[in-house]
Amino acid sequence: MTALIRLDDVINFFEYEKVREDRRQRVIALKAKRRVEVGPYLSFVFENRATLLFQIQEMCRAERIIDDARVQEEIDVYSALLPGPGELSATLFIEIADKDQIKPVLDRFMGIDTGHHVWIEIAGGLRVPGVFEAGHSDEEKGKLAAVHFVRFVFSDEAVSAFRSSAVDLVTDHPAARARARLSDETKAELLTDLGT
Repeated sequence: MTALIRLDDVINFFEYEKVREDRRQRVIALKAKRRVEVGPYLSFVFENRATLLFQIQEMCRAERIIDDARVQEEIDVYSALLPGPGELSATLFIEIADKDQIKPVLDRFMGIDTGHHVWIEIAGGLRVPGVFEAGHSDEEKGKLAAVHFVRFVFSDEAVSAFRSSAVDLVTDHPAARARARLSDETKAELLTDLGT
């Protein structure tokens, strides 16, 4: 099981400055193994304790947060993204390089965070649906965030199949019907999250 992030895991931003560049380089390398691009606009970064602790440290640094209660608030927000036993947790980024295309592209992706538009498919047709965190879109107002959090909850059978089979990350939405095969390196990394 993934160890929770505790207050004493977060170092104050003065000490963090001394080790930041080394940690940043390590997390960049780690995220490269945990990043999966699906189609031209979507990328998923599978989160773990190291990636989330880095985000907390960066937020505390950027906001100059030193008060323990405020640091704990950041821990609580990011800890909600920690994968539990038999789970994978990812941040989905809708990446749009052309700033003039941001609204039109995001409008096309409306609804991607509802229903079953995203799943992990394991050879043999076994599907693990993505469950999105609520609150990142408002269809009535026509607003969709460019960042979403999605969790994949695996059965024991799916974990076992993940270990020994080809695995694809799939999107089936009018704006993005695509699939990406997970590399052996990415699968090995994600198996650590699944506890195998």
